[in-house]
Amino acid sequence: MKPSKTVCCAIYTRVSTDQGLEQEFNSLDAQREASEAYIKSQAHEGWTCLKDQYDDGGFSGGSMDRPALLRLLEDVRQKKLDVIVVYKVDRLTRSLADFAKLVELFDANDVSFVSVTQSFNTTSSMGRLTLNVLLSFAQFEREVTGERIRDKIAASKKKGLWMGGVVPYGYRVERRKLIVDEAEAKDVRLIFQMYSELKSIPALIRELDEQGVRSRIRKLVSGKEIGGIPFTTGPLSHMLGNRVYLGEINHRGKSYPGEHEPILSQALFDAVQAVRAESDTIKRNGYERSGAMLTGLIYDAKGNRMTPVYAKKGTLHYRYYQSAVLAQGLKSKAGSICRVPAAEIERAVAQGVLDHGADTHIDDGTDAMTQVRERIRRIEVMPGVLKVTTSAAQADQSEASDNILTIPWSKPSNARKREILGSSSDDASRPIRSEARSRLLKAVARGHRWLSQLMEGQVEGIKSLANTHKISEKSIRSTLTLASLAPDIVEAAIAGRLPRNIGISQMIDPPLDWSQQKQQLNLS
Repeated sequence: MKPSKTVCCAIYTRVSTDQGLEQEFNSLDAQREASEAYIKSQAHEGWTCLKDQYDDGGFSGGSMDRPALLRLLEDVRQKKLDVIVVYKVDRLTRSLADFAKLVELFDANDVSFVSVTQSFNTTSSMGRLTLNVLLSFAQFEREVTGERIRDKIAASKKKGLWMGGVVPYGYRVERRKLIVDEAEAKDVRLIFQMYSELKSIPALIRELDEQGVRSRIRKLVSGKEIGGIPFTTGPLSHMLGNRVYLGEINHRGKSYPGEHEPILSQALFDAVQAVRAESDTIKRNGYERSGAMLTGLIYDAKGNRMTPVYAKKGTLHYRYYQSAVLAQGLKSKAGSICRVPAAEIERAVAQGVLDHGADTHIDDGTDAMTQVRERIRRIEVMPGVLKVTTSAAQADQSEASDNILTIPWSKPSNARKREILGSSSDDASRPIRSEARSRLLKAVARGHRWLSQLMEGQVEGIKSLANTHKISEKSIRSTLTLASLAPDIVEAAIAGRLPRNIGISQMIDPPLDWSQQKQQLNLS
């Protein structure tokens, strides 16, 4: 008796590693063979196997970004199949969140799936419950495996074993052990000795460049060669604090006696750390005295340090960062952008670092600028962008831990910088008080942050925000309206150029038209 309907079946196979895929009969083939046999056993139900193959070799089940899976899901949307057959459910996904999305997609397109070794029907509630339980165990197994691997690495490093990563300059790896490379080790000793005398990384960079000392040339898997260039601030700073050169292995901020030979003496290493500590104290004190959060961190495009300078016009004060070579009359050696307004660039850097970091905002009760500053190693002011080097949180000290952020930014025009917003009131000539300015800017920042969370679906609604922050829904709505303020009004607030008679209460619920906002606030 012929079946009344043909059921089109697609077989999906996956392995997490590409090892062994070159074999004539590999794990993907074994999964496919078992699935084909199962489909043949259901031939009386009209099951037939599609010719298209959906095989993902070397892809983790924790991610949905798999070529064959994406192709399979597209065919599901186009209703080219009725059943998906897998060897085990975790071949499809190991993530409960991803599994829920897949089930929703399958139900919407009348597609079910079957596991050869775990036969479930996803169209029933009991089947979905059973699969959820199964995937919970799969995810648990994955997390436990990860913990075991991390524990193994930690235990091995405590015994002084090299566990891989970027090989420190001055060493090479042989039989999974660090071996001193005498040619590079000579450069390492020279770098530490010179820094202990010069007490300055920029001066050290210039000396190394003049002596022709270059970084190691490395060949990537693609065949491309990188390196062989003059040392820069980030790698040198990392090298000068790396205890690997004392014959130790680093892990999670601690160091343990290693199996490899040291390159440096304890006395020289300690001398360098004393110089670095003194330099950090000077930078920190300079920042605290000036109030300029980027002091010691910001450079122009040619590598010149930019220092805080100040200007006064009437009762108004302005802050800038300026290339140090300008004070020496060497403008030709400065970068193309050698002077920038401090408030604008500090705001751009802070927002860029927070947007790219683990936290999307900083609590109002904390020292926000200090938190941002602690994440930054270096800022380079380029035409159109800011190149920000940040330190990765909890990075292993034995490996390079710098992240490079590229933040779009353009220098405000001189006309905008000189513009002073005025008012017809008696307080028009008096700038906004610093306390009122701070409250206004925090409220505007909260408005933008909450609006972003609502639009991206991070919170369910205004009521949820009110419960989270323990304030009324009316306060939430009022603060959200501040997100529609005109950019030049916000910039004027940042620079302290708003009149004293304008505060949060005047800004709430502004017109959507920016020109009308200025008219309502009586600003020119």
